[in-house]
Amino acid sequence: MNPTIDLLRNHRSIRKYKEVALSEEHIEAIITSAQMASTSSNVQAYSIIGVTDPELKRELAQLSGNQAYIEQCGLFLVICADLHKLKEATEHHEQTFHQNTESFIVGTVDAALAAQNAAIAAESLGYGICYIGGIRNKPQEVCEVLALPELVYPVFGMCVGVPDQEPSYRPRLPLQAVYHSNTYQADKVAEGVQQYDEAMYEYYKERTGGKTLTTWSKGIADKYAKPGRAHILPFLEARGFQLK
Repeated sequence: MNPTIDLLRNHRSIRKYKEVALSEEHIEAIITSAQMASTSSNVQAYSIIGVTDPELKRELAQLSGNQAYIEQCGLFLVICADLHKLKEATEHHEQTFHQNTESFIVGTVDAALAAQNAAIAAESLGYGICYIGGIRNKPQEVCEVLALPELVYPVFGMCVGVPDQEPSYRPRLPLQAVYHSNTYQADKVAEGVQQYDEAMYEYYKERTGGKTLTTWSKGIADKYAKPGRAHILPFLEARGFQLK
């Protein structure tokens, strides 16, 4: 259709990298692209930590669940929601900084939008990327390793580097399970999920040589059968976020 849409549709998560460093020019291009993402009221409530030090990457890989590709990639980004800079700006004018759940959402959304811009920029330069939600496995330890101040938390990490694999494309939900015209259409979602289960059954079967015979909905059921990362709320409250 056009090069940008082709790039977006060709996305795959890369979990094996050649140990090649990114140039400073490319790092700057990726981060400045991230900065041009939309941001709520221009608050820019995020910060990005670029990690290239091998020992730091090793620590973060362990804290994220021993994900080796964090160590392999040329650049590991830790994308953070950052209300600290907003508090500093407010107090500079001798005013009281008020925050609540809305400001927490703004910081988290700003971080996600900036990260996706960074991902697209990196892929346009020929790099592969992989988001790392495991950075929230032990978020307090991550904060200590990266010297994050109060009111800053790591939303996720992102590996960026030269790909050393060509993974297959993972099918996505059918359009009818994602896009609704004017009103939400639950019946079409149910039909779309059923179709997707059939597609993913074949995908898993082919990908594993018949060893894994399951569906998308079964994976979702297993994932949400118990709370995930229940430590996040007390962690955020201890970091100074007021979720009210």
